[in-house]
Amino acid sequence: MKIGVYGLGRFGSFWAESLSKAGCEVIAYSRSAHEVPENVALVSEEEVLKAPYIFFAVTISAFEDVLKRVGPMVGKDSVVLDTCSVKTYPSKWMRTYLSEDTYKIATHPMFGPDSGRNGLKGLPIVMCPISKVDERYQMVKELFLSMGLDVLEMSEREHDEEAAYSQGVTHFVGRTLNQMGMTSTPIATQGYRNLMAIVEQTCNDPLQLFYDLQRYNPYAKEMRLTLQVAIEKILNRLAKEEDKL
Repeated sequence: MKIGVYGLGRFGSFWAESLSKAGCEVIAYSRSAHEVPENVALVSEEEVLKAPYIFFAVTISAFEDVLKRVGPMVGKDSVVLDTCSVKTYPSKWMRTYLSEDTYKIATHPMFGPDSGRNGLKGLPIVMCPISKVDERYQMVKELFLSMGLDVLEMSEREHDEEAAYSQGVTHFVGRTLNQMGMTSTPIATQGYRNLMAIVEQTCNDPLQLFYDLQRYNPYAKEMRLTLQVAIEKILNRLAKEEDKL
């Protein structure tokens, strides 16, 4: 299977390398200079957009503008997939800026270079069909399964609702703890070390990803309000206990 990867940032490079290791012929294009993974061919923008399968690995906030510009250049027989961490808006943009004849699948690899450094086996990837499910969708699904991934199929709305309260809250807590200046300590419990692992994992990702997760997930604001209410309830209970001293 010949696959084009549009974008060689931190995740795009990792994903291109992973696809190559899975036996795919991988070509890639990047708007900025990045190290090209082994066995991945760096090509022009025009060439990558004519690949039979094209994964866009660009930031959520840049995805609409990229599609708006390159949509007319995408091969009419290409299968286009995104890798964004939210699904509602990217799916809408693919419907808007790509031809009706272009086959579209929304995906979210629920991992990255850190969580996937020891292999992809058992890691989850979400597939949200945009075009009608046919043999092209099944070929992509079979590719993911052959890579050892756990394929989860759902609608864009279902994904974003669940992601707001899993990935969204994880990144929010990780960034909050990092802002507090939390660091390792020799008396750390296992629970504390687990928290520090969350900080390391989330803060290794670009800050733009955190902003995009919060801005472009329609359910993220609700998650933050729910978290705020829960924190205030705990603080109020503590205040009442302190008043007893």
